[in-house]
Amino acid sequence: MPGANNNVWVSTTIGIGSNLDDPVLQVQTAISALSEIPSTRLISASSLYGNPPMGPADQPDYVNAVALLLTRLSPRGLFQAIQGIEQAQGRVRDKTERWGPRRIDLDILTYAYHVVDEPDLSIPHSGISQRNFVLLPLLEICPHLPVPGGGLVSDLAGRIDASELRKIMP
Repeated sequence: MPGANNNVWVSTTIGIGSNLDDPVLQVQTAISALSEIPSTRLISASSLYGNPPMGPADQPDYVNAVALLLTRLSPRGLFQAIQGIEQAQGRVRDKTERWGPRRIDLDILTYAYHVVDEPDLSIPHSGISQRNFVLLPLLEICPHLPVPGGGLVSDLAGRIDASELRKIMP
């Protein structure tokens, strides 16, 4: 299988976000699609959290969640699989606007202890330690997860302001 990582199961976390076209449904659909990726198992998904946009303020609030997976796919194979989910859900990439509104956004947050630094793929995700909408869901499902170069999720989450986050669905 292309993108396979032999028979080794690797834990990975995926950040999920949406603020267009019924964001709750978009996030739930993405979580369901993650469970259908070949050579991959959905272990857990966090609650859904509502939060103000990180980018331009003139856009709807976001709905965010995090999923914990086990996969046999390589980082590149997993990246291609989640890009396929984004495309299937109608994601249109606007290269001119960073942090703009989007139907669905999927990011590989961590891939075991691996560090990947490629032009279109960075693991761990560079924004983990500053993003409350990533850390709070991660804290919920895997508080003892080590983030390469950053520390444990529980320690990172203790340093952020989560006052603007609100749990909208368990």
